[in-house]
Amino acid sequence: MKKALILIFFILLLIALPVHAEKARIEGTVQGFYCVTMGKTCPVDKEDPVIGAERIFVVFTDEKEHYFVPNLDRAIMARYINDQVRVTGNLKEKYNSINADSFEVYEDGKWRTTWTEEMAQDAIKMLRAPGGF
Repeated sequence: MKKALILIFFILLLIALPVHAEKARIEGTVQGFYCVTMGKTCPVDKEDPVIGAERIFVVFTDEKEHYFVPNLDRAIMARYINDQVRVTGNLKEKYNSINADSFEVYEDGKWRTTWTEEMAQDAIKMLRAPGGF
């Protein structure tokens, strides 16, 4: 009986362990998921209609791979459609996704951080504080 309980404990422990994720950095352009899966690049001259039609945005790399960024709001991704971006975070290759720690945009020859988990948490705190921003 005791051995069975120990075995059950270890099985439950293995089930409770998180799915393996590794720290990674990916670079590419923000594209609409529909455009990517249809083999198209989001048209630069018609960004607003594409943004309105797309519900999901991904980072599309030079290696023709796309990565979902599930913890980044659609509005943030849409703001940088067709722009060169870099995402650092936990990569889950099985799902082609990266849980972002930071999101950077390449502008004027250098990377500019536009979003981090800390920035998002600070904004939430400010919004909830009496008087807001």
